[in-house]
Amino acid sequence: MPTYIIDREDCSHHQIFPGVTIDTVAGEGLMLSYVTFEPLGIVEPHSHPHEQMGLLLEGELTFTIGGITSLVRPGQMWRIPGGVLHGCQAGEQGAKALDVFHPIRKDYL
Repeated sequence: MPTYIIDREDCSHHQIFPGVTIDTVAGEGLMLSYVTFEPLGIVEPHSHPHEQMGLLLEGELTFTIGGITSLVRPGQMWRIPGGVLHGCQAGEQGAKALDVFHPIRKDYL
């Protein structure tokens, strides 16, 4: 029987940068990651071939995407085409976000 409801403790867990952790679940063609930032946690500038979109749930993130820096607040979203350099830093209260990737990032499974 397929599993339709997944608890976070049943997801794969990774620390992707110091102070930044993810809980990830994947389907057949897309991946969802719950991202937790400690206060002032940093995702270093990087790029990957996967399309990425996200939603900020709590806190603030200062994002730099393709050389453009923006302050992101809860309820705001981002879209990052594959191959575009991007990174971010959480505010002093930390942050929580939801990231979606297509295709699946095998390094996060």
